[in-house]
Amino acid sequence: MNHFNFKSLTFYGVAISSVLLLFKTVSVYGENNLKAPPPVNGRYRLTLAENLPNCKKSDTLTLNVEQSGIYLNASVLPPTANADTDEKHSLTGILKNQQLNLSGKVGRSILCNISRPQNDPLNSVTIQMQLVDKGNMTGQLSINDSPQTLKFTAVPQKAQEKSQKLNNH
Repeated sequence: MNHFNFKSLTFYGVAISSVLLLFKTVSVYGENNLKAPPPVNGRYRLTLAENLPNCKKSDTLTLNVEQSGIYLNASVLPPTANADTDEKHSLTGILKNQQLNLSGKVGRSILCNISRPQNDPLNSVTIQMQLVDKGNMTGQLSINDSPQTLKFTAVPQKAQEKSQKLNNH
C-alpha cells in the first residue's frame, strides 16, 4: 500500500485526463475542419469556346491530370491521343477551394492540333478551372504570347464515353 501515494494518484489522474481531453479536442477539430480534396485524377476533354489565335483548328484538347492531395501534375495532349499515351507532365499546380490552377509550358503543335515539327516552340500556359458538378469543370486558358484568355469546359472522358454509349443503344 506504500506505492499508492495520494500525490502520485492525483498526478497520474490529471495526466491521463489531460491526454484524453486533448485527444477528443483534436479528433473533433479534424472531423469538422479537415476534409480530403475532391478527386480530379483522370483525362478531361477540353472544349474551347473559340479557336486559339494563330491556329486553324484547336477547339478540343485533352487534359491529363494526376493528383497527390492538393498538388497536381498535368499535361495537355492532342484530342487524338490514346488513353495509354505516356506524356511528360509539363504543367504543375494546386487544388484549393474547388479551384484548380495549373501553369507550365505546352508545345504549339499540341495547342493548334497540328503535326509536331522538329523544333516545336513551347508556350507558357496558365489554366484556371472551377469544379462544377459531376467532375465537370469550367475555366479559362491563357497563353503568354496572346493577350486573350480563352474560356473552356472540361468533361471527364470516362463520363463522356458512358453518355455516348447510352445514346448509341
